[in-house]
Amino acid sequence: MDIKEIRREYPAKILQKEDLIENPFDQFLRWFEEALAIKTIEINAMTLATASKEARPSCRTVLLKHFNEEGLIFYTNYESRKAEELEENPFAMTTIFWHEQMRQICVEGKVERISLEESQAYFSTRPRGSQLGAWASRQDTVVESRELLDEEFRKVEKKYQGLEIPLPPFWGGYRLIPNRFEFWQGHANRLHDRFEYCFESGKWIINRLSP
Repeated sequence: MDIKEIRREYPAKILQKEDLIENPFDQFLRWFEEALAIKTIEINAMTLATASKEARPSCRTVLLKHFNEEGLIFYTNYESRKAEELEENPFAMTTIFWHEQMRQICVEGKVERISLEESQAYFSTRPRGSQLGAWASRQDTVVESRELLDEEFRKVEKKYQGLEIPLPPFWGGYRLIPNRFEFWQGHANRLHDRFEYCFESGKWIINRLSP
């Protein structure tokens, strides 16, 4: 397979500055609702990039679970690599890509833990299997086999049989508080449309970026 020959032409759809809402949170919501309307697959999947105190980067896909003008919320194990890096360097960037519309949104800013009450409220809505999985998996630690992982799940399942599953003390949410957004619309001839929102002097400034 010759990877360099893989190409796709994007539709000639143009995104103009006047198409954008002044508030990037409202613009995010508009695009999200448009993606939802066409049943975009894994609509809330986002790639989260973090870095250690030595500036060594790492990234992975997480799920966006809540969004408002306070920020973007996702959940994870507080003992995971991403959590350790956020403790050392509380800044991150996330990218959401919607293949069906050839749209991408990048958001960057500071990250903080949400309250225990918020994490508990969300955890109680998760499917029971996901709740058990949070207890069974010590994320990013070495596990010798799938069988041992399944065995740990069965142990936790037996322990909480007929009982409400509590929130693990090592599991909860984070909020990414944006100071910059970027909205990207794929366009023909690789002349894509890109706009950034930067928060400066108490207001959002919109700039068109070269593709």
